[in-house]
Amino acid sequence: MREYLIMGAGRFGSAVAETLYDKGHDVVVVDMNEDAISRIMNRVTHAAILDATDEVALKKLGVGNFDHVIIAIGSSLEASILATVLAKSAGAKHVISKANSQLSAKVLASVGADEVIRPEHDMGVRLAQQLIAPSIMDSFHLGSHHSVVEIETKGKLCGRLEDLRLPNRYGVQVIAVNQGNKLEVSPSADFELFEGDRVVVIGANENIEKLRMFLAN
Repeated sequence: MREYLIMGAGRFGSAVAETLYDKGHDVVVVDMNEDAISRIMNRVTHAAILDATDEVALKKLGVGNFDHVIIAIGSSLEASILATVLAKSAGAKHVISKANSQLSAKVLASVGADEVIRPEHDMGVRLAQQLIAPSIMDSFHLGSHHSVVEIETKGKLCGRLEDLRLPNRYGVQVIAVNQGNKLEVSPSADFELFEGDRVVVIGANENIEKLRMFLAN
């Protein structure tokens, strides 16, 4: 079980907080808006009215004790920047900051955010990628340069892994295969994929894109 601190209880911050809490993690949410805190206080571990740009308040909160700090302040770039800087200076281990534009993403990364996300942009890209390659069922990023994707096996991906040569051809590695009720983790080279299998692969983003293009053609 991990501990998360969410700064900002808007739609994005609340969605992240409630999902993490439902999955059994400790989640603390802070926001300056009393109504926002009232709406979420019974759906997380703890919620408090607090200014995320108040250095003294953040230190008292023990920012460094959380596994992840998510800066979900959407209304003010200045507040997001300051909250990011203060969280890092207070000892935050891993700070994820929400950005509304490419420029703000660059700024937040430059002031210390370990990871920057653009929810609407990222969802748009994800939808477009799924439309291009509908056999890719789900995906998530591992940091800024790698991803894990789940693929439904169709004609192009059927056969023995040794013959498909995915690591050599596309630079991706199969880490698991779900065949109905059977899950095969780290399948061997002679493992055979059949129509309808669900394959989980990991790789650099550029290599994942090569695989997407292969599946789309």
